[in-house]
Amino acid sequence: MNHSLVDASPAFTHRYYTSADGLRLHFRDYNPLGGNGTPVVCLSGLTRNSADFDPLANALASGAYGTPRRVISFDYRGRGLSAYDPDWRKYTLAVEHNDIMLGLTEAGIDKATFVGTSRGGLHIMLMGLAKPDILHAAILNDIGPVIDAAGIKRIRSYLGKTTPPTTLSEAITAVKTTVSGYFPGLSDADWETYARQSYMDDEGHLGLRYDAALAKQFESLDLNEPFPPAWQQFDALAKIPLLVVRGGLSDLLSPETLKEMAARHPACETMTVEGQGHAPLLIEPSVVAKLCAFILRAE
Repeated sequence: MNHSLVDASPAFTHRYYTSADGLRLHFRDYNPLGGNGTPVVCLSGLTRNSADFDPLANALASGAYGTPRRVISFDYRGRGLSAYDPDWRKYTLAVEHNDIMLGLTEAGIDKATFVGTSRGGLHIMLMGLAKPDILHAAILNDIGPVIDAAGIKRIRSYLGKTTPPTTLSEAITAVKTTVSGYFPGLSDADWETYARQSYMDDEGHLGLRYDAALAKQFESLDLNEPFPPAWQQFDALAKIPLLVVRGGLSDLLSPETLKEMAARHPACETMTVEGQGHAPLLIEPSVVAKLCAFILRAE
């Protein structure tokens, strides 16, 4: 398998590896020499990328809230700096799961605390069934065993239809147009951070940071039929410390599902980020501090 280290920066190192079917895949490696803490692996949402976790990853890697530790943040195939798949039918949880497991092997990580936003949380629940020994603890960000169709319908309405911005101002307008109703409390600085994460690469180039062909996976969904619940996958996390984060305005994870998750899991903590929808951005210092505190407790 091809593997290389390139473009080191003070914050993280870009690392690349080759998938089983030949795609060049990417992850960010913060503090690759590690520290005394258990490594943390970050898994992003459907169209999101490894930059989403930068504030949290820097805090954990630097030891700002405790023991310094290594942090890995993945780009799935077709997102961020990972190659786009010429066959959109491979943009599935199963294929991505294999990519992630291969990446963890390449990184030499056999046990970690996992942080998963939305789709990333689904991957964590899959690991609970497929490879539970790799899970030290987990944070599920606005995702659970029951997915509300209203959120999927909203995501489908804009997925792959956004015109790529050509300026930072256009990027900020684009994210506000898409989700401002679900994030009424964001500051101007927060909107800029969100826009940069969504549309700007490390060299300052603007554009979509995901393959628009991802939308094809959603075209055939019948949103009038409820999605099958995944309580079996969730229950597979019962032996590890768990924190479930919910956006107070989320249309994907309901308060009822959050309550049931807390009741079923013997070591489940919950946290609501008020004034944010799906999914909380995890960029505010107060939120980052709470996540770091949970990770420290899980040690």
